[in-house]
Amino acid sequence: MLKRNRLASAVVVSTVLLSSSVASGQPYPNRPIRLVTSAVGGSTDFAARLVATGLSASLGQQIIVDNRGGGVVGIEIAAKAAPDGYTLFYAGSLLWLLPLLQDHVPYDTLRDFVPVSLVVDSPNIVLVHPGVAAKSVKDLIALAKSRPGALNYGSGGAGSSGHLAAELFKAMAGVELTRIPFKGTGPALAAIISGEIQILMGSSGGTTPHIKSGRVRALAITSARRSGLFPDLPTVGESGVPGYEYGQTSGLFAPAKTPAAIVNKLSQETGKVIKMPDLKEKFAAGGGDVEGGTPQEFLAKIKSEIARLGKVIKEARIRAE
Repeated sequence: MLKRNRLASAVVVSTVLLSSSVASGQPYPNRPIRLVTSAVGGSTDFAARLVATGLSASLGQQIIVDNRGGGVVGIEIAAKAAPDGYTLFYAGSLLWLLPLLQDHVPYDTLRDFVPVSLVVDSPNIVLVHPGVAAKSVKDLIALAKSRPGALNYGSGGAGSSGHLAAELFKAMAGVELTRIPFKGTGPALAAIISGEIQILMGSSGGTTPHIKSGRVRALAITSARRSGLFPDLPTVGESGVPGYEYGQTSGLFAPAKTPAAIVNKLSQETGKVIKMPDLKEKFAAGGGDVEGGTPQEFLAKIKSEIARLGKVIKEARIRAE
């Protein structure tokens, strides 16, 4: 009886080992993938769903978007997931900037995640009210230096895109501007149209109709190179502030310790799908330039942003609200 039990146990163990061996030899992916995101609506959620659609077709497996709403719940879920390539995370720059803006964040971006691919960069546009006597960034800098603190700019909450873009501009251009906070980008845009504020680092997607109508004047774009969205608009860097660069970037991540082979495969496939004409057009409609690139390039960009913006955040004493 004892021999039979041992024999049966040996058969079970052998079967399990064989099944595991076969499963591990299957090409990745061989089942649906969960794509976690913490964004509720907006550009990051929009981008995550476009990426999921593209990768589903490219990889031949369903990509299920798991939107966990605002906050850090989704971040924690993704960080603690098994590093097997079947749970991914889509996030914007707040993922690596929040630890600079807030104490006691329950994750470490560089420790808990491995960057897969930068997906999209949504630059801001330096806007002024038509009544401001500045036709270029150089004009604006000269005007601000002649009247320190007299010009004001609007932004959403502390640490928002418009806030950080403006504070980076102040630091690099050596000018003093007064911040007028608003509850969101919509009210700030309405304020510059009405003349309540003079300057706004507006989103490239939401401000286009107002630029075309003449309600606001666009001086420059905040990306490092000219954008396909506004090819005739100079960058801030070429308009008097060398080295200036700011954009709302977002991309794909995997939990730390995910095998390099899986990360590289996902990176290559992501780079292919986001540059397909139909997806590229949809990203552009949302105000974003598609990027792509290797995991190493994405990591380098994140580290660069942490260093550059971390300095600005510390010196301006910006804390998340």
